[in-house]
Amino acid sequence: MIGQDVPTLLPSLLTDLLFAGGEANADVTVEEGNPAMQELLQGYGEKIFAKAGKGGTFQVSADRAEVLKDAGCVIYAGDPQAASRFFQDRSALGSAEEDDPGLTDQARVNGGIEGLLHALRAGEAVLNLCDAMDKSCPGALVINLGQPMARTTEVFESRGYRTYGLGRTPLRGANGVDTYAKRLQIRPENVQAVTAGLPGFAFLTEMKDGKADLLGKLKKAAENGELGSLSRRWLGWWDAVPAGDVTDHAEFLPAQEDYIPDERPEFGETVEKRKERILYMNTVREQGAGSREGAMAQLLLLSKVPPVRPMRLALALLRGETAEIPAVTRKNNGVLPQLPKEAVVETVLILQDGNDVTPAVRVPEALADILCEADRANRLAAKAAFGDREALREYVETDPALDGLDRLYCLDVVNALIEMHSDVLTRFNS
Repeated sequence: MIGQDVPTLLPSLLTDLLFAGGEANADVTVEEGNPAMQELLQGYGEKIFAKAGKGGTFQVSADRAEVLKDAGCVIYAGDPQAASRFFQDRSALGSAEEDDPGLTDQARVNGGIEGLLHALRAGEAVLNLCDAMDKSCPGALVINLGQPMARTTEVFESRGYRTYGLGRTPLRGANGVDTYAKRLQIRPENVQAVTAGLPGFAFLTEMKDGKADLLGKLKKAAENGELGSLSRRWLGWWDAVPAGDVTDHAEFLPAQEDYIPDERPEFGETVEKRKERILYMNTVREQGAGSREGAMAQLLLLSKVPPVRPMRLALALLRGETAEIPAVTRKNNGVLPQLPKEAVVETVLILQDGNDVTPAVRVPEALADILCEADRANRLAAKAAFGDREALREYVETDPALDGLDRLYCLDVVNALIEMHSDVLTRFNS
């Protein structure tokens, strides 16, 4: 397990591994460079393993080669997009003129100009990890949780690693499947829904309650403006209802009416949440997972983890299980036949004895067109992360999020931002 977000996910990762039908005799290694955090995670993990009582090992280390040695699966939950870097870029994208905001609309987390810079920084971290994996575990399966999801997945794939990703789930949020179900006065667990598209840019292709088709009702609600102005506009453009956070969708498009990018997005845990998590982990470490206090602390930890379940996905793939897992990112390979086979898509993953048997999922033709454009931008950004200046130029020339802007000027801005971050974007220094 690699990445600064692993401690947040560790309670659910170990629970799914040891208690939810997993193999308890697994060897788990975690990379952590901070000595105090090493001690905390080591003690916490040992107490969870002891509670399971079925064998296996748990080791926390700052030595990446030791962590990766002979790994069968690497769960990557890293994101080098520090808040300081984002705000530095946002300031640079602005204008000194009082009535001219400049390119501040392009200060986005996953799309546009700043989405490109995010992908370049993330790609640098992923490529460094791949260098280490080449030496220690060249055949490992990768479960990717790193953002920008489509672009980091493409970097892993380009380095030859079989990769599956889990991003921000389209099942949750203001425009998530669960919210739509509640709007229709149906229990979310009774709804059968399929979403398809790209990570952060997914749409409902099917929604049923038993045999009753619910998608038509949602489209009617969107047409009436009940799902928000963005959903109404996109329904008119693409005949599709967005699934997940519509602000994520808007990042991959030109400036949208009624949408202003978040000026202060969160990156990772807040200080308050981290303090709270450390307190609960310490309780488990000191009291044991079997004690009343430890068990309560563990329940509180599990209540606060993100809804993605990467360990369940990893186990299903490693053990050759039969499973259906929603909203999985991977290479298209024909699952969305209107998109290129090499596209990086997000839709349901259906496994039969570990083999992908997901039936083809079709989307409205107008939606397929914009998905192809956004996917091309994603893969060009991933290619640029290798230090490819030609891919960088082509990204700026074709990214739909830059429509309506002077693209030559945007390229100058991108090059200036790369120079500003030359301490981390070392592949462009030459």
